[in-house]
Amino acid sequence: MFHRIGQAAYKNSLDNTLKLDEIFGHPHRRFKTIHVAGTNGKGSVSHMLAAIFQKAGYKTGLYTSPHLKDFRERIKINGEMISEEKVIQWIEDYPVANNLWNLEPSFFELTVAMAFDYFEKENVDIAIVEVGLGGRLDSTNIINPEVSVITNISYDHVNLLGDTLEKIAREKAGIIKKNIPVVIGTTQNETKMIFQDIARIKESSIYFADQEYSAFYSMQGLDGRQIMNIEKSGKVEFGELKLDLLGTYQLKNVPVVLKTVDIMIDKGWKISRVSIYEGLRDAAKITGLMGRWQIIGHNPLIICDTGHNEDGIRRVVSQIKNSAYETLHFVFGVVADKNPDTVLSLLPTDAIYYFTRADIPRAMNEQELARKAKEFGLNGNCYPSVMEAFNTAKLNAGKNDLIFVGGSTFVVAEIL
Repeated sequence: MFHRIGQAAYKNSLDNTLKLDEIFGHPHRRFKTIHVAGTNGKGSVSHMLAAIFQKAGYKTGLYTSPHLKDFRERIKINGEMISEEKVIQWIEDYPVANNLWNLEPSFFELTVAMAFDYFEKENVDIAIVEVGLGGRLDSTNIINPEVSVITNISYDHVNLLGDTLEKIAREKAGIIKKNIPVVIGTTQNETKMIFQDIARIKESSIYFADQEYSAFYSMQGLDGRQIMNIEKSGKVEFGELKLDLLGTYQLKNVPVVLKTVDIMIDKGWKISRVSIYEGLRDAAKITGLMGRWQIIGHNPLIICDTGHNEDGIRRVVSQIKNSAYETLHFVFGVVADKNPDTVLSLLPTDAIYYFTRADIPRAMNEQELARKAKEFGLNGNCYPSVMEAFNTAKLNAGKNDLIFVGGSTFVVAEIL
């Protein structure tokens, strides 16, 4: 399992995925899809799109990764996770009956096969499919979607995808298909030409969402949702649009969603403005999305976020700076197979840190993390478990303080 053990689980070939797809009768060919890649934001974008299509009356599948608490979070239809019984039945019936173990399939390969088989059997109208890692060699990259979406490009998994934005962009651009429109979320000087060149080769229309739509934060409503105004070509297109996904970084994700919906409407999908408003208003509630600037406690305010790479941490730190508190308590852990220096250099030095490690093989030892953090002026104590760190932070925090939990998806998962 890549997310637990890291690079050792990564495969640089789609051979197994293609064999599995053949064994199951190419199920993905019998339902429509939208394919979503990117370094950050792809999970939020996928969930928002799923909520809008569900509100529009379509039976909507959603495939995402990783999960936080339950494997079944990865495979949903209309917001409902696949049942435990169906997972067990699939594992018992199909791999054994078809002698799949001879393929030595990976966790990802089997999960994608399960998801596509499930969506086909349940007759979904459309499935929103999030890329797991990269794009070109990801197990999901056998679909021929209605639209390909690439949210943004930042440094992550550089040992697998490349050590420059240009190399990473080429891997992500591997999801661009011939004659299939592609939406790019963020216009970046380092990657714009790469996407344009590949789209031209593939004869695919390319759209940069941030050049058409702009989202401006207005306020947080009494219901806890953030309210924003959306402009298109300089004019207000969606006024006072509510979103139950918090975090001002969602201002970058909503334009991607709206441009993708525009293309789907042009393709004949029936999606009303009401469906857009209602889908975004209740996106997290409808889809069950967790871990995106999620408020889990008050007095003190307790927030968790799964942002873990350079771009994700920049967004988190920016959001923290815009939050009111007396003292900041930071429960923090990372994985060991990534160099944390860049992330550590971005973190606030005026916080009290609780260095910890998630209960997975990939986690960096909390003592080593604390040593590295001290080089960047970050100070605190070490805790061998996430819950010990979290509970200590709660004991130390005053009612007007802020406790933030993050650094790794696995750290967040243990406190939810």
